[in-house]
Amino acid sequence: MDWQALALTLKLATVTTAILLAVAVPLAAWLVLGRGRWLAAVEALAALPLVLPPTVLGFFLLVLLGPRTAFGRGITALLGHPLAFSFSGLVVGSVIYSLPFAVQPLVAGFAAVEPALVDAARLLGAGPVRLVRTLLVPLARRSLIAAAVLSFLHTMGEFGVVLMLGGDIPGATRTLSIVLYNQVENFDYAAANRTAAILLALSATALAAIYLGGRPRGGRRA
Repeated sequence: MDWQALALTLKLATVTTAILLAVAVPLAAWLVLGRGRWLAAVEALAALPLVLPPTVLGFFLLVLLGPRTAFGRGITALLGHPLAFSFSGLVVGSVIYSLPFAVQPLVAGFAAVEPALVDAARLLGAGPVRLVRTLLVPLARRSLIAAAVLSFLHTMGEFGVVLMLGGDIPGATRTLSIVLYNQVENFDYAAANRTAAILLALSATALAAIYLGGRPRGGRRA
């Protein structure tokens, strides 16, 4: 087992999930509570990574963050190093690629909140921030947990974006999915079995926790 790659993968998934929740909660609340036809375009744009091939997204990000564009050169001048082929670049790519897995569960959870409660909170003077913090998030807590777990697991299993944007740099961009690819490419199936088993066990455990957590003692889903 490549423990360095495991630690890097967990670090990437943790940082990405934290950023995604900070972005997805207000974005989902805006999509549910906002008004305007253009909100549909915003929601479609947020869902685009679901249907866009990961290698295509990774290629576009590689070009955008590289020295061939003014934006990439500006980022390099600001940070002192390019985002491509760095851990920071992987975080940017992971946030964009996993955004739908954070936004869509929250949109569904916020939309399921009784509209009468939202209207009553507004009549009592609750602003948008307070409305989200004291009403939507507590009532959609299970959706928030699902968004966090799905974002974490989706980031752990990334391959196309990681390979295109980060490459295979030990200790910097080599994640478990890259390690698994290398092991299979080298016909080291014993090591590949161990790596795949760890990813499978983490995913199955987290998903089981989500579904079991939504069932009361009587066995019927809440």
